[in-house]
Amino acid sequence: MAVMEATLPRRLISTPVAGPLAALVLAAVFFGLNSGQFFTGSNFSLIIQQVMVVGTLAIGQTLIILTAGIDLSNGAIMAFGGIVMTKLAVDSGLPPVLALVAGLAVCSGFGLVNGLLVTRISLPPFIVTLGMLNVVFALTHIYSDEQTITELPALLTFLGETFQVGQTNVTYGSLLTILLFLVFAYLLGSTAWGRHVYALGNSPEVARLTGIRTNRLTVGVYTLAGFVYGIAALLLVSRTGVGDPQAGQTDNLDSITAVVLGGTSLFGGRGLVIGTLVGALIVGVFRNGLQLMGVPSIYQTLITGILVILAVAVDQLSRRRNR
Repeated sequence: MAVMEATLPRRLISTPVAGPLAALVLAAVFFGLNSGQFFTGSNFSLIIQQVMVVGTLAIGQTLIILTAGIDLSNGAIMAFGGIVMTKLAVDSGLPPVLALVAGLAVCSGFGLVNGLLVTRISLPPFIVTLGMLNVVFALTHIYSDEQTITELPALLTFLGETFQVGQTNVTYGSLLTILLFLVFAYLLGSTAWGRHVYALGNSPEVARLTGIRTNRLTVGVYTLAGFVYGIAALLLVSRTGVGDPQAGQTDNLDSITAVVLGGTSLFGGRGLVIGTLVGALIVGVFRNGLQLMGVPSIYQTLITGILVILAVAVDQLSRRRNR
């Protein structure tokens, strides 16, 4: 019993989330000491609202990075999904439910195409998704005719509405984001599918030899990631109240930042989706805290870049030590 109690802290420290979580706590303490507004319920709610879209995108990004891939097109896919939902509901008069389903289906379809190009033609995920980024970006501007879509139906903006917890306003979208993280944490940690995803990221050949249908699994991961991008599109539309063709232009990089800061290895097979939530919160806390301290936004970008480089360097050193 004593041995188990002694090893428990070691297990917690050895998890990929331990380092990012410690960084998050230290950052919160630092900004709390330097700004009286930081440790307030309204500010915490604001941080969650600011990271819920990128955080949801980062769930899909986590799935793909765990397979040793990467998706540079997710922000563009999200933006296109948002335009499809809003344009069909407003300009085409389609019932909002069908417009929402169409947006989710389109995003899933782009994920499916990415997965098929990676598996059937054996193209590198970086090249496939870089090309898809440009394709979807162009389609978004062509389909929207460069116009922002307003006067949206209530169904598409519901997740942006708030309810009160004490004196704090909390959006329904924030709850959906947290729920998604819990669902995918369960899928990756407690199902055969999740174990197969990790096995694929560790070694595709070994995974194939053990009977895992690696191509089908890869296509499924990219398609599921696309569906998650569709949910992110709904969250974005709900938060902004418009369909904006300019949205999501840097969210692909922000989602990768959240995944890396959360301890997931860019080389695949190692990481936790809860770590991605912590990574997204680290970015949100830094940007929020620096803003409260009056630091110009360009320095926020500088510090975020430094954090990413440090996180990847730590991951690389860890891989070398484990060889």
